[in-house]
Amino acid sequence: MGRRKTVSDDALLEGLLATLEQIGPDAFSFARASGAVGLSPATLVQRFGSRDAMIEAILLHAWDRLDAATALAHAETSPDPAGAIAMLLRLLPAAATDQDVADGLLLLREDFKNPALRERGRAWGTYLAKALDGRLTDQGQAAARLGWQMASLWQGAVIWSAFRQDADQESAIRTMLEDWCTSIGVTKA
Repeated sequence: MGRRKTVSDDALLEGLLATLEQIGPDAFSFARASGAVGLSPATLVQRFGSRDAMIEAILLHAWDRLDAATALAHAETSPDPAGAIAMLLRLLPAAATDQDVADGLLLLREDFKNPALRERGRAWGTYLAKALDGRLTDQGQAAARLGWQMASLWQGAVIWSAFRQDADQESAIRTMLEDWCTSIGVTKA
């Protein structure tokens, strides 16, 4: 008979994600993870098998969270350009700083290296672009192109706002997205 888990998978992955975000993937080890979640390194090895498998499980959990947040933002924002902007702003991490952007890029590097994580990123990007395109136009191919453009602009705006720091992040990103909508001839509504 197997032992009963004392920490649920979700609680464990949340704790491990917080630690991974704080210390980064290069410093992440079973020993560091153990200290963060109160389970022995041997227990973590039993659950995950390897450090890389543990990081993959943590980042898949993070993708699950982002998928859920994106679906909720999609459902709860208006089906127009203003809704597209609102949707993207809802997906910004709360109180994000330039350090948060840098830490996020370290985790994103892990997503690029791992085929399963890279596929999750591709699928999320496709869903996001589709959710945006219908808010911008109903013109088929043009809609798909605009959805991807807006998603790309948003990601660039996140990075550049961290570099520039000339306004709070949300205001800077909102202004950039509104200006883009104006430049392509769609109104904010």
